[in-house]
Amino acid sequence: MTDFFTDAHDRLRAQVAGFAAAEVAPRIDRMEQMKVDGGLARLIAAQGWIGVTIPREYAGMGAGHVAKTVVIEELSRVSAAAGAIAQASQLGAAKLLHFGTDEQKQEWLPRIADGSLLPTIAVTEHGSGSHVLGMKSTGEQVSAKEWRLTGRKAWIGNSHLGGPHGVVVRTGPGSRGLTAFLVEGDRPGLRIPPHEPRLGLHGFAFGELHLDGVRIPDANRIGEIGDGLDVAYSSSVLYGRPNLTAVALGILRTAVDHTAAHVLGRRRYDGPLADLPTIRERIGRMEAHLRTSRVTAYQAAASLDRGLPCDPDLMNAKHGTTNAAMDSVREGLEIHGAAGLVAGQPIERLYRDAACLRAPAGTDAVQLHRLASRTLGPHHHPEWSARFPTPLTSGPYHPAHTRPAAPAPA
Repeated sequence: MTDFFTDAHDRLRAQVAGFAAAEVAPRIDRMEQMKVDGGLARLIAAQGWIGVTIPREYAGMGAGHVAKTVVIEELSRVSAAAGAIAQASQLGAAKLLHFGTDEQKQEWLPRIADGSLLPTIAVTEHGSGSHVLGMKSTGEQVSAKEWRLTGRKAWIGNSHLGGPHGVVVRTGPGSRGLTAFLVEGDRPGLRIPPHEPRLGLHGFAFGELHLDGVRIPDANRIGEIGDGLDVAYSSSVLYGRPNLTAVALGILRTAVDHTAAHVLGRRRYDGPLADLPTIRERIGRMEAHLRTSRVTAYQAAASLDRGLPCDPDLMNAKHGTTNAAMDSVREGLEIHGAAGLVAGQPIERLYRDAACLRAPAGTDAVQLHRLASRTLGPHHHPEWSARFPTPLTSGPYHPAHTRPAAPAPA
C-alpha cells in the first residue's frame, strides 16, 4: 500500500481526518434527522477538495485520483453522507474536464475549485437507471443559439445544493441522440422538489430535477451535439465508480474498527467476546474484505493518475468494495445482536448507508456484464481511461500543492 502514497498524501489524510472529527462528527445527529446540511457541503467545498483533480491552471489542487480517494475515504469513515457530498460534486466536474471547451473550463472550473460552486451530473431518470439510452427528457433546438429542455431527472447527487447541473437529454434518435448541457440552478423553468427521506446517507441530497421548458444557450452545451452518452459514460466510469468505491472503503474501515472495539469490550464467559472462535472468524473475514478492497481501490486510482487504461479495474473495485462493505457491515450488525438494531447506533447507520452504494454508477449486474464483455468479447465499448487519460504530468503531488484548510463560511 505504501507505493500508492507520498508524504503529501499522508498529510492530506491527516488533514481530512482532523476536519472530519472536528466539523463532520458533531453534525451527524442532525443529519440523521434527514436534514440536508448545506452548511457542511459548503464547508467541505471551501477546503478546495471538490477541485482535487482539477488542474492547477484552473486553480485546482491538481492532486489526482489517489488524493481524491483519500479525501472521500476519510470523510466517509466519519460520515458516508459527508463523503457522498464531496464525491458527487467531484463527479459533477468530470464533464467539464473531459468535454468542456477552453472557455467553459476558464469560466467554471476555478469556481468549482474554490468551492463557490457544487456541480452535479443529471443523467438518471426513474424509468432508465443504468439504461441511459432509455431516457425520456428532451432537448429541442429552438434557434442557432438556444435550446429548450424538458423532463425529469432523479437520484441526482447534491441536487438541492448544486449548480451548475450537467443535464443529459435526448436531442435525436439512437445512441448519438443524446446531448449534455450546463443548467444553472436559477434558470427559469428548473424546479427542485422537496427532498424526500431515503434509506441511508441522511444529510446528503440525492433528489430530482424537473425541467419545464428550460431555455439554455448553446454556449452551455457540453461537447458536440450527440456526445451526451459519452459525457455520461466517461463521467460514470472515471469518476462515479472510483468515488463510490472510496465511500464504501470508508464505511468498511469504520465497520471493522467499530466491530473490533465492540467484541474487545463486551464480555462473555469471563472473557471478551473476541475470544470466541466464531467471532474471530467473522472479524478475520471483515479484515480480509478490507485489505482486498483497499488494494483494489487505490490500485485503480493510481492507474488513473498514471494515465493507464484501467476501466476493468475501476469496475472491479466498485463491484468488489461496495459488496465487501455490505457484507462486512452485515457481519458487524449480527455480531452486535439486537443492540445493533437500535436507531442511532453506528453499525445501524453504516448498514443503511452501505445499502445505498451498489446501484449508483452502474448496478452490480452492469459491472459484471461489462467485465464479462471484456473477457468474452467482442468488446464494443471504448476504454474511457484510454480516451481521457489524466496522468499527473505536472509532477508528483507534493505538500506545496495542498492548500491550507479554509475556515467555515459565514
